[in-house]
Amino acid sequence: MIRILVFCGLLVPSIAMAQAKKQPVTKKPVAGSKTPDAQKAVPALTDGKQLYQTYCLACHQVDGSGVGTLNPPLVKEWVGGDKSRLIRMLLKGSNGKVEIDGDTFSNTMPPQLNFNDQQIAAVLTYVRSNFGNKASAVTPAEVKLVRTKTK
Repeated sequence: MIRILVFCGLLVPSIAMAQAKKQPVTKKPVAGSKTPDAQKAVPALTDGKQLYQTYCLACHQVDGSGVGTLNPPLVKEWVGGDKSRLIRMLLKGSNGKVEIDGDTFSNTMPPQLNFNDQQIAAVLTYVRSNFGNKASAVTPAEVKLVRTKTK
């Protein structure tokens, strides 16, 4: 009986260790990292509304109204103004207090490092043409230009 217990005590951990070695280790990308794996984290979505609902809605709300003095509403003149300013905001994010149309907002917005030019153009075009906004579209070429200038 003792030999069986000793055998089981040695064999079972050995089998578990051998099986663990066979299992591939997969790393999940860290949000905001610049690794190639992280670039795959954002699906190849090009629908601005779907991108907004997936990545922006939690902070800016379903109707673009924002959250108090934390996250700005997307219905202000600022959104319909200078496209390059909006593009830079997505590319670089913001840290600390930001003044928009005379109001101050204090929540940090991380840079959207995993968005490609088409995705940034799509989500900004969606924002600029919804929530009561009637501003012109943002093109991938405009995003590429700002991305190149801000590297």
